Amino acid sequence: MTKQHINKWFLAGCVSMSMLLGACTKDLDRTPFYDETSASVYEDFSNYKSVLAKLYAGYAISGQQGPAGKPDLTGIDEGFSNYIRQYWQAQELCTDEAVISWNDGTLPDYHKMTWTSGNEFIKATYDRIYYEVAVCNEFIRETTDDKLNGHGITGADLEEAKHYRAEARFLRALAYWHALDLFGNVPFATENDEVSASFLPPQISRADLFAYIESELTAIENDLVDARQNEYGRADKAAAWTLLAKLYLNAEVYINQSKYTEAITYCNKVIAAGYSLSDEYRKLFLADNNTSPELIFPITFDGIRTKTYGGMTYLVHAQVGGNMDASSFGINGGWSGLRTTSAFVNLFADVSGNTDKRAMFFTNGQQLEIDDIFNFTHGYAIAKYRNVTAAGVHGSDQTGDFPDTDYPMFRLADVYLMYAEAVLRGGAGGSTATAVQYVNALRERAYGNTNGNITAAQLTLDLVLNERGRELFWEGHRRTDLIRFGKFTGSSYLWPWKGGVKEGKAVEDFRTLYPIPATDRTANPNLEQNNGY
Repeated sequence: MTKQHINKWFLAGCVSMSMLLGACTKDLDRTPFYDETSASVYEDFSNYKSVLAKLYAGYAISGQQGPAGKPDLTGIDEGFSNYIRQYWQAQELCTDEAVISWNDGTLPDYHKMTWTSGNEFIKATYDRIYYEVAVCNEFIRETTDDKLNGHGITGADLEEAKHYRAEARFLRALAYWHALDLFGNVPFATENDEVSASFLPPQISRADLFAYIESELTAIENDLVDARQNEYGRADKAAAWTLLAKLYLNAEVYINQSKYTEAITYCNKVIAAGYSLSDEYRKLFLADNNTSPELIFPITFDGIRTKTYGGMTYLVHAQVGGNMDASSFGINGGWSGLRTTSAFVNLFADVSGNTDKRAMFFTNGQQLEIDDIFNFTHGYAIAKYRNVTAAGVHGSDQTGDFPDTDYPMFRLADVYLMYAEAVLRGGAGGSTATAVQYVNALRERAYGNTNGNITAAQLTLDLVLNERGRELFWEGHRRTDLIRFGKFTGSSYLWPWKGGVKEGKAVEDFRTLYPIPATDRTANPNLEQNNGY
């Protein structure tokens, strides 16, 4: 299936049911999609894929018509409310990799690391996660064996429905993993809970949520399509394996138990599934990155069919400003927002990109050090995401507003680096020699030769963290990585404006978790606040 075809059924996913208005969080305002009922929608199997598409679209777009006008969530600008936009900001703006020059509300508090439970952007992240959980719960609730039997779904349609249900459970597990990682102890609801305005979800402990996500992902494995055999943009076994590997790699943070052997096990499954590295690093972030053999699970975007002011529209436009030529990015203008800090720049010995091609810095007219966060020319710009193909052709939207570039949620390079880290941390089932081989595969692509190759003696945890920065920057991993390596809050690693001062300073350890939004605690007395807030 072509990329355009997959996005057609993404936007076809505007079918919904009135009971989706039942909230996982009572303060979460929702706009109804249509006055359809579950009974009428699920009687006809031809509707199922459209409803499934809405679950995928929850990560990509922000409402029912695009780019704005019928939002899923109210109370915040629709472009701001987009899942990928908010998740990316929560993972990147609080780190050395990204600053933003906009002074919208409490947005600057991310990089200063001074956020509170009243931060509207943290609330938008939280609300978007729970909106996704709610729509997934509804689909899963309506596709049990009993419900399918009652609707007369049989034969090949029944088998396909089971694949759809497994994908919905994966998408819910992904959202719950984001909740686990960002917020810790959170409200919890599944398809087994009542759907009513009076339902107040209980709070689940981080350990119990970890166990739930693990059990969901292992339970659905046999019902997911084999790795690399599903339609582009849809989850398969490898997507579930990658999420399990990430869950296990961070287990010491989440549940104070090491599960590096398990991480290696699932990395090995993904690596054996037949993915391969893109021949050029830059191709992973272009308008035709859907052709990459490296992408395991993307969030897909299309300039005609998935119009949004969040997602990749945000990531392509917001990085462009100053002396940057917007047309070379396939867009009609930059938003002069995102740059990076000198601490991240210093991970590269040569910022020109002539040595390590992952050094995608734009320096013309930009100063390295950030004296003023709100001045776009302070801090090097990054030219990573583009709405142009490898052949230089602009994306499908002729206005230059909305890109075709897909968001690389999971890709093979990340799995290689997870494997190497798990081996170094003592996991069984892998080898240092293989870990070196995987790291060098990334460095050979980056350098174009073997000049950057490392030896086993050079493979250390610090090198892996730095390599993750060089390879995966601006892909939504950095906060989680810095926390796992103990470098997020304390003084062992400082970057400009960490803690709100130019030279950077240590911040409180409780900031490894975001607060439960104050509005949700007001609405749901079952919820206790995270420590420090």
